[in-house]
Amino acid sequence: MSKIFVVDTHTLLWFLDNHKKLGQAAAQVLSDPHALLILPAIVLSEALFILEKGRTPFTITEEELLQAVKDDERFIVTPLDESVVRQTVQCKSVPEMHDRQIVATALLVQTAETQVAILTRDGNIQNCGLVQTLW
Repeated sequence: MSKIFVVDTHTLLWFLDNHKKLGQAAAQVLSDPHALLILPAIVLSEALFILEKGRTPFTITEEELLQAVKDDERFIVTPLDESVVRQTVQCKSVPEMHDRQIVATALLVQTAETQVAILTRDGNIQNCGLVQTLW
């Protein structure tokens, strides 16, 4: 059985910025050169928006973020398409729309042969009960 990891917004930023807030389990997965990492398009958009605001401790620039994702072959950017939007209807236990879309992406990727975990510290995602999380 294979394992796929969906990367949340702050997880992505903390990883690329070598930030100490990155959880140990998430850091271990993100350090694995063979890990399969799903990056929902909403995560990439949200990360860029956070950097654009400039009110964060992150030192990585928007261009560096985009280049790092492009250069790391483990990242697969998945679209925010109709299937994700439809799946969010099943994620009402997650109160925030961006987080619903992340959980919906994980649920769409998950199959009988593939386990999925979201790399996140977000309590709403961790407590929704819809998908496994690691931090």
